[in-house]
Amino acid sequence: MRICGIKLTHDGAVALVEDGQLVFCLEQEKRDNNRRYQAIDHLESVVSALAEHGLDPRDVDQFVIDGWDGDLESQFQVLSGAGPITLKGAPYFERHAEGLLTSLDGSGLMLGGRLFSYRSYPHVTGHVTSAYCTSPFAKTEQPAFCLVWDGCIFPRLYYVERRGARFLECLFPVIGHVYAAAGHHFGPYKRAGRGDWDLGVAGKLMAYIALGSVDEDIVAVFQELYQERFAGDTELARHYRADINSAEPLLARVHDFFEASALRLGDQAPEDVLASFHLFLERLLVSEMATAVERHAHLSGARNLCIAGGCGLNIKWNSALREAGLFDAVWVPPFPNDSGSAIGAACSAMVVQDGFVPLDWSVYSGPALLDGQLPSGWNSEPCSMRKLASILASNKPVIFLTGRAELGPRALGGRSILAAATSPEMKDYLNDVKLREHFRPVAPICLEDRAPEIFSPGTPDPYMLFDHQTRAEWRDKVPAVVHLDGSARLQTISRTSEHKVAELLIEYEKLTGIPLLCNTSANHHGRGFFPGAAAACRWGQIEHIWSDGVLLTKIPETELSPVDGALTLV
Repeated sequence: MRICGIKLTHDGAVALVEDGQLVFCLEQEKRDNNRRYQAIDHLESVVSALAEHGLDPRDVDQFVIDGWDGDLESQFQVLSGAGPITLKGAPYFERHAEGLLTSLDGSGLMLGGRLFSYRSYPHVTGHVTSAYCTSPFAKTEQPAFCLVWDGCIFPRLYYVERRGARFLECLFPVIGHVYAAAGHHFGPYKRAGRGDWDLGVAGKLMAYIALGSVDEDIVAVFQELYQERFAGDTELARHYRADINSAEPLLARVHDFFEASALRLGDQAPEDVLASFHLFLERLLVSEMATAVERHAHLSGARNLCIAGGCGLNIKWNSALREAGLFDAVWVPPFPNDSGSAIGAACSAMVVQDGFVPLDWSVYSGPALLDGQLPSGWNSEPCSMRKLASILASNKPVIFLTGRAELGPRALGGRSILAAATSPEMKDYLNDVKLREHFRPVAPICLEDRAPEIFSPGTPDPYMLFDHQTRAEWRDKVPAVVHLDGSARLQTISRTSEHKVAELLIEYEKLTGIPLLCNTSANHHGRGFFPGAAAACRWGQIEHIWSDGVLLTKIPETELSPVDGALTLV
């Protein structure tokens, strides 16, 4: 059974699941140096994705389109070979507690000159199915709560078990976009108006708040305005909660909330305001989750939690939920945001057929490296891991490209810029070449067995989804990966992993005694990962590029000759 999941809107992607195994997920932003959050606006992208894996649309048994905004259904305007067409989809979330797996059946999906029928499940359904089916709980047939907190919805709590899932409750009346909206009213991303929405602001704010300090008086202001405008028994709050199906009115009320906050907090430092707002939301999330878990204590099984939706990328909130002692285990997939929605769409159809069974998957299921003609001015030679480790040990960064790209928004060693973490200047250098703000952190990638020695808790974290503190005795040894508040967005990798980055870390450890490197994504500013070495060479900001055993080294301009020609990397 081949199921093709399609996410058409922002973070567009095509995924294929065959007999319970993820064959691929191709995110649009990771193809052809596309912009971050690229949508699918032409259905030829679906045909091309299948063709790259030797498939024709006729080889697919079922197509599934992820749902989107709409009261009862959504609509998508896309191009096909025959011109513009309109496709219908399911709404953002289910309309009754048992309706998570209720589909809208559609027709008119034009692929390769042929029409195909399809199904569409609510957008939230894909978050639930992708989170649970990739979790360790699915493998052991344990039930789990599933928290979905996405941009345009209140945090929604579900209960999932082998035979089905159901909606339990909304935890509190705050949409996920509230975090990014805070950045549009305070701090370095403040905007004059309400338009020009930036999906990347939320992640940047998570770094920026390390510059500030929590002020309980500021927290109290947010608590008061939250009751007045969102949660309390006031006219403003009742009006806000009256139409939870319309994103624009909800977002407008959020902007009103922050304009009222600014009037009260105008003389406060923006970094303190945002740090305090972060903590206000964190406390609200943990306390309301604790109340909900107690309210649903009658549900049998282990106390497990899956986290999905865009807010699942907030490592501090994930850690706060894990450390609250409410759950035996907490799982966050590497694609909790919409980058996993195509996988979720395919999983939804799988679940309807087979129940909530585990998906056989690998995080390295993205696009393969593209071959291409390299620009002039680069030398090419074979390069062992030991030699590459010595280059890194000499404090020179390397673009590291290997195998298929990682899924989700974070570089995990497949499309990374790696560097020694021993120099405090390295973080500033990497931020400069990537046009990032000075306060942005650079993540460590560390051998899993040594992580507890360097970080607290240092528990396995293969997808950079929890917060860790750098132990005091290591902060001066690896300053480039220590954030302003002493934390680190850690990625761990097992010493026995077959991935090439593990082999490199082992060689680097042998040379230096240090089991970690700086790791940041290999990409142009505002675009997805480099699709191949040629794109990295054209960027030209890092002089060493390692691509599946071949080292490319930029020739200094003083050594270039007129006959230096282009190479082809194969």
